[in-house]
Amino acid sequence: MTSDTPTTPDEPGPGLSPGPRTGTDRGISRKALLRAAVAAGAAVPLLATGSIALARDTARSSTGRALSPTPFCDDGDDPTPDQMEGPYFKPNSPLRTDLVTPGTPGTRLTVTGYVFGRNCVPLSGVLLDFWQADNAGAYDMAGYTFRGHQFTDATGAFTLRTIVPGLYPGRTRHIHVKAQAPGEPVLTTQLYFPGEPRNSTDALFDPALLMNVRDAGGGREGSFDFVLNVDGDEGPTDPPTDPPTDPPGGTWAAGRSYAAGDRVTYGGGAYRCLQAHTSMTGWEPPHVPALWRAGA
Repeated sequence: MTSDTPTTPDEPGPGLSPGPRTGTDRGISRKALLRAAVAAGAAVPLLATGSIALARDTARSSTGRALSPTPFCDDGDDPTPDQMEGPYFKPNSPLRTDLVTPGTPGTRLTVTGYVFGRNCVPLSGVLLDFWQADNAGAYDMAGYTFRGHQFTDATGAFTLRTIVPGLYPGRTRHIHVKAQAPGEPVLTTQLYFPGEPRNSTDALFDPALLMNVRDAGGGREGSFDFVLNVDGDEGPTDPPTDPPTDPPGGTWAAGRSYAAGDRVTYGGGAYRCLQAHTSMTGWEPPHVPALWRAGA
C-alpha cells in the first residue's frame, strides 16, 4: 500500500452503477468499480503511480516481465460480500487443492490468492471449501466431483486447480466457496468471471466478486483475494505460551473451541494446537497441520 491509496472508498460518479448487489447496501470501493469496468470490457485504468490498478498478478517490471505475486490488501475495501449458498452444497468435502482427475473434460483453471483480515494482515489456516458445476453445468450430488476444501498457508495464500465451470439455466459462470478463519463465522460467497454475457442478466452477480482471469497456455489462470470481517494477528507463538497442563477433554472432538497450546490425543497420537479455532468434522489433527502439530 502506498500514500496514493485512499483510506475511504471512492464514490461512483454520475451515471455509474455498481451493478447488482446482494445483502445489505454498502459503499463501492475502488477495486469494485475497476472490476465492474473489466466486466464491461473497459480498458484497465492506472493508478497515479503508473501501476495497473486491478490485479496484483498482472504487475509488470520495467523490462515487461511479470513480477511475482505479492499479498495485496486495498485500503478502503469492504470485507468480501456474502452470497447465498444455493441448493448444491454438500458438507464433508475431501481435503484437496486439485479438483481435476485424469480425463476430466473442460478448460483447466488455476485460481490463486490470499485471505486477509480487515486490518490487511494475511490469515493462515483459513478453511476454504469450494464447489462448482462440471463442464456440462451439472453438480455432483452423489459424490464429491468438483468439491474440495483446503487451508491457507502461513502467508495466507491458497491455490485451487479445477476447470472453468459450465453454465446451467438462469446463472452466469461461477464458483461457490465457504471461508472460515479459525473460531470465526463462516463467509459463504461466489466467485465470478469477467466478460461473461450472462453477468448482466444474473440477479445474483456482484462485480465485487469478480476474479481477475487471463488465458494461460491451453487453460486459464484466475486470482482473487478474500477479506474476512475479522482482525488478523501475527499468529501463535512457537511454542505457544502458557499451555494448559491437560488437554480439554483429552481426546479431540468436533464442535469444541481450542486455544493455541491446547493438547489433545487422536487416533493414538498426541497433538498441540497451533491456532485458536472451533473444530469441525474434517479438521481432525492428522489432516490439518496448520492447526495441529504432532508429537506435542
